[in-house]
Amino acid sequence: MVQNVKKVGENRYRETFGRCFEEFTVGDTYEHRPGRTITKTDNTWFTLLTMNTHPMHFDDEYAKASEFGKCIVCSPFTVALMVGMSVTDVSQKAIANLGWEDIKMTYPVFEDDTLYAESKVLDKRESKSRPGAGIVTVETLGFNQDGKQVGSFVRKMLIAKQGYSVEEKVNY
Repeated sequence: MVQNVKKVGENRYRETFGRCFEEFTVGDTYEHRPGRTITKTDNTWFTLLTMNTHPMHFDDEYAKASEFGKCIVCSPFTVALMVGMSVTDVSQKAIANLGWEDIKMTYPVFEDDTLYAESKVLDKRESKSRPGAGIVTVETLGFNQDGKQVGSFVRKMLIAKQGYSVEEKVNY
């Protein structure tokens, strides 16, 4: 998590998060913390909120008969957590998400697992249409508490350059 502090007055400081375009370096990997332990309630609420009616996500008796023997976490929830964990490091100063590619779920996630994530900067380039921004591409990997990789995706974002972020415009 990128956390900086800026002085906003005499003996007064404000925390800030995220990176501007210039602060990304291709090849760097950011480990996102804190991790997140997924509860049964988290999984059930997300599953039902998104109208995913597969009983593997909320019916213990059904799931007992599966190869896993218990409920599994809804995959879009796992992806959403991985994205959320990465925000303070890679997209806090984003203007827009440009897309996700190559989403893979590589190992099941279960209730009471703790999810961790990390992002590696794959590419960055100046925006051709926006002089105050650049495009950053990262690969984010998710791991459970045992270090098993549970998922991955590639994400492209339009990131503000220094002096052009909304945070700077509104003195946030």
